Amino acid sequence: MRRSSLFLALVACFGMTAAGAVDSDAPLPTGAHEDIQVTATRFEESASDLSTIVTVLDGDMLRARGVTDLRSALGVVAGVDVAPGGDGGPAASVPEMWGLREFDAFLLVVDGVPWGGAFNPDLVSLSLNDVARIEIMRGAAPVMYGATSFIGVIHVIHNAPGAAGKRAGVIVGTESSGGVSAGVDFPEYANVKSRIAVDYTQQGYKDDRTEWQRGHVLWRNLVDVGDGKLRVDLDLLWLPQQPASPTPRVGTELSTLTPIDSNINPLDAHMNTQRGTLIAGFDHAASFGSWTVTGSYAYSKEGILRGFLAEDPVVPQTTARGIRQSINLDELYFDGHVDFATIPKVTLVAGVDTMYGRGRTHGGDFDYLVAPDGSDAPDVSSTPSAAEAGISDKRWFSGLYGFAAYHPTDRWRLEGGLRLNYTREHRDATVEEFGSPTEGGVDSRSETMPSGSLGATFTAWRKQADDLKIFAFYRNTFKPAAIDFGLEAEREILEPEKGQSYELGMRTALFDRRFELEFDAFRMDLDEIVIAEDAGGIPGLENGGAQRLQGFELEARGKIQDGLWLRLGYSLHDAKFRDFVQDFGGVPTQLAGKRLEMSARYMGSLGVIYGPPHGFTAHGEVRYTGDRYLNRRNTALAESFVSYSAGIGWRMKSWELRLDGENLSDRRDPVAEAELADAQYYRLPARQIWLSFNWLF
Repeated sequence: MRRSSLFLALVACFGMTAAGAVDSDAPLPTGAHEDIQVTATRFEESASDLSTIVTVLDGDMLRARGVTDLRSALGVVAGVDVAPGGDGGPAASVPEMWGLREFDAFLLVVDGVPWGGAFNPDLVSLSLNDVARIEIMRGAAPVMYGATSFIGVIHVIHNAPGAAGKRAGVIVGTESSGGVSAGVDFPEYANVKSRIAVDYTQQGYKDDRTEWQRGHVLWRNLVDVGDGKLRVDLDLLWLPQQPASPTPRVGTELSTLTPIDSNINPLDAHMNTQRGTLIAGFDHAASFGSWTVTGSYAYSKEGILRGFLAEDPVVPQTTARGIRQSINLDELYFDGHVDFATIPKVTLVAGVDTMYGRGRTHGGDFDYLVAPDGSDAPDVSSTPSAAEAGISDKRWFSGLYGFAAYHPTDRWRLEGGLRLNYTREHRDATVEEFGSPTEGGVDSRSETMPSGSLGATFTAWRKQADDLKIFAFYRNTFKPAAIDFGLEAEREILEPEKGQSYELGMRTALFDRRFELEFDAFRMDLDEIVIAEDAGGIPGLENGGAQRLQGFELEARGKIQDGLWLRLGYSLHDAKFRDFVQDFGGVPTQLAGKRLEMSARYMGSLGVIYGPPHGFTAHGEVRYTGDRYLNRRNTALAESFVSYSAGIGWRMKSWELRLDGENLSDRRDPVAEAELADAQYYRLPARQIWLSFNWLF
């Protein structure tokens, strides 16, 4: 309560500061009041009219903050936290929304296409070069995206041809990091507008055996065809990584035998990814509104060799489990929908979409010995596997959906949507421990289930550009159990997880919309959550868990004067188990009432950005992460921490020089739990300093 009062007091001071600095003739900062979104509705609509909170981060604002990754981009968004790294490698990340931190519980959308949506969000392949905006929606999207969205959507939208200027840059940083990037429009030819964005980045870490390189090309094309526009995009990625090691927990504390930045991976460890995506779409204006079709195909392959400690660390050597694996994924996506805009007071969207994914993995595991500080990490290229496993999994997610927004009066907006989902999955899994019979088998599951949402927004007060709106929202959704393509080769396809959520909130804009405040209280009940079981000494998974996510989030934005704006975010998340029995050492333990692991109860952020068109620029952000339990039994508590980022620069008409720093407090706290190893945790990366020079044409 003391923390809540402090933040509410800061908001009040924030509003008074904005009020005292209003200059009605001064222009707003570039992008500072951009709030047009498409994620929640599939058509352009102001986020301030919705029955939920969708935060829109403008690309110019992101560049003014020196953003280099998803954590720094979303650091000023209330209730959202991003842990860099994770099991996906040091270039990956694990977002948290509404108090739930899982790599597969949200949907990543890139330029209108679910990115890895049939399986797991492909955050490792995400590039923020040449971004136009990022839209963040908390809670499920049960109508527009259905079973692939559970607790939120992150939608990254890159610049379209002709929508942005030419840009090129070079950047160097600590730990032998650096990169180059560019975004440029080609001259229009034969009615074709084309833009290409390229970037290459090398990221190093204090551990000299952890790093990654990313090469990325995005080629976007737009063609006028009659009354419509044809879009064709090609996205290519090359990403070799040398993975980091998580730190094991022994009892209630992280082990001191595995120092920070130690690496117990084999010397030849790697996670090498290549991905190619082709997107085509057509938008056509019609007398009734418009219709749109979008299709995409993506192919990715990954080669993996890595290791995790298999037991509590001891000196001089500890047993580790090595993994060598190849993963190949095919993803197909299609969406076609119609927007009806001629019905008085009604906007109606109706459509159909389908997503198909095929994943194949083959690999094996083996044991090796390593010092807990990684000082004698072996080369395992000649070490044979002790077991081999293979998984082939095919998934279909299809839906027929409709959504309507109705304005009966100028004060009321009512919305509702319904989707009929059809999901189907077929899995073939085998595992062979040499000298033992082959295990595994085939399983199939199909589901036909509805999902939907219902909301209302009421404008309680309005004066010129300012207003006060109150909203309420209900959502019902489900999610097929994830497959992480680990080598456990689980044959059984589990029942889908289910969720219902309720929201009540308000938003206001004051002082000619120079100060905006949004508040949202939520509750989400999750059922049929996947839990670990022990059947006769054999580990496995089953449905049966129940969780409750509830709390509130507050987000404030203030525009002090031309080029100067502030953002504040605060959240209280009470994420707990409602019914969750898990086996610990042969003892079934009821976890009802315990907090979810790695879920911070309190989070806050405060950002100040000064970015005039010319001259001196600066930004600074402070992020508070509250204490959180490392384990489900709530016996190991990690302390709260504060991290800082800041930067300064000088901007002229055609160039910009910047100096930016991330995690300036050099906190190394645990921020994500490994899914592939028991009781092991990834830490926040060390302080990073960047010097960059950008040409603006």
